[in-house]
Amino acid sequence: MRKIILTLIILFVGALVVIQFFQPEKNSGEIGSNHLLKSEQLPEEISSLLTNACFDCHSNQTNYLWYHRVAPVSWLINGHITEGKSELNFSDWGTWDPIDKITALDDMATEVKNGKMPLPSYVFMHSKAKLSEEQKARLIAWTESFSEKILTGE
Repeated sequence: MRKIILTLIILFVGALVVIQFFQPEKNSGEIGSNHLLKSEQLPEEISSLLTNACFDCHSNQTNYLWYHRVAPVSWLINGHITEGKSELNFSDWGTWDPIDKITALDDMATEVKNGKMPLPSYVFMHSKAKLSEEQKARLIAWTESFSEKILTGE
């Protein structure tokens, strides 16, 4: 029985070592001219909130931590990033038409209001992403005023 348990442990550890060689491509690059931070003038507080709570999964720039390099966690993180970017990618902001921008801002406000964003699992590991009720209110107010600005062409 001990031999079987020891063999299973060795196989498990060996599998963990082998899967480390199969890492997903990292989501990191330069902040291009179409990124929201480059194409718009944002208040510093909003820029900071978006950077801390949104951009890791909703842009082409992710700040990776040590555990992001360990499979299978790296695969799960990559899945979150891929899904997040498919829903909203702030790196493409400058290429969108005004209606798409307003829709994205409205969706963002709704997700924040409903407590769906940032994801609780993300906030658990990234304390800077936790938004206070006051920060949520400011972010929502900004999305509404920014939508109005886009709509009026200011």
